[in-house]
Amino acid sequence: MSRHTAHARAGADRANLYDEITNKIITELEAGRVPWVQPWGTAAAKAPLALPHNASTRRQYSGINVLILWGSVIEHGFSAQSWLTFRQALSLGGNVRKGEHGTTVVFADRFVPDDEKKRAREVGEEAQAIPFLKRFTVFNLAQCEGLPEDLAAVAPPPEPGLIEPTVEALIKATAINFRIGGSRAFYAPDADYVQVPPPQAYFEAINWHRTALHELGHASGHVSRLNRDLSGSFGSKKYAFEELIAEMNAAFCCASLGIVPTVRHADYIGSWLEVLREDNRAIVRAASQASKAADYLLGFLPEHQKAASEHSSDRRAA
Repeated sequence: MSRHTAHARAGADRANLYDEITNKIITELEAGRVPWVQPWGTAAAKAPLALPHNASTRRQYSGINVLILWGSVIEHGFSAQSWLTFRQALSLGGNVRKGEHGTTVVFADRFVPDDEKKRAREVGEEAQAIPFLKRFTVFNLAQCEGLPEDLAAVAPPPEPGLIEPTVEALIKATAINFRIGGSRAFYAPDADYVQVPPPQAYFEAINWHRTALHELGHASGHVSRLNRDLSGSFGSKKYAFEELIAEMNAAFCCASLGIVPTVRHADYIGSWLEVLREDNRAIVRAASQASKAADYLLGFLPEHQKAASEHSSDRRAA
């Protein structure tokens, strides 16, 4: 096989993988289901609310892999958020049960092709890296047998009354200008402050915390923090993309803190669909940015609360 043919096949495989992921998310949104929210808090969710993690390395999955693995947990009725590769199950003294089918997760990276390196040298420019996705197959603990009993242990749910003080402490620790008042929730990029109505303005008080995490997600993109493009005006594709990031960030933060996530802006589903149909890499990029935002915000938790949420900033696909 020629090098050109190999590159062409690799490129086609990457494009197909982006298409597979994007089309699945689009199908969910078209059906009125938001995959980073539903169906947590319903009878369909048999696994505990948490971010999925690798049972061997204890690293949590991030970005698009969170959505992929949450979807698999719901689709197959798995009772755990823990995953292993085939080899990891063997190395731990167990095995994947015969006949079980794994779930494909991805690892995102960048590489510079030889042709691009040559072009850059010839014209005196910096070589441009190309993003790529690599596939891995993982299996839920519910698909394995013979594993050590401690791997299947489920973390206890957060104690009643613990969630709200944790979010309050997180808000203070970020040092983001956070104002309570008014009749609507928003983040003002130019003045760099978040404003959220008082908790009593919400039908359920817990929604105040979900809203706060959503707006803090926007604030994480300020030039002094994660430096995302916040220039999109209402109704634009940039605006819709940033809302997609903030929505998933809130869901990831909620899952880490034991709060059942909800859709803060369901009326944006149409604009999200438009973005995803136009760019098959948009959902992967948005999920990656959402994970970075969640990591940034949750990094401000006091150490004892970080341990409780079992949140690690060092995450990989497998």
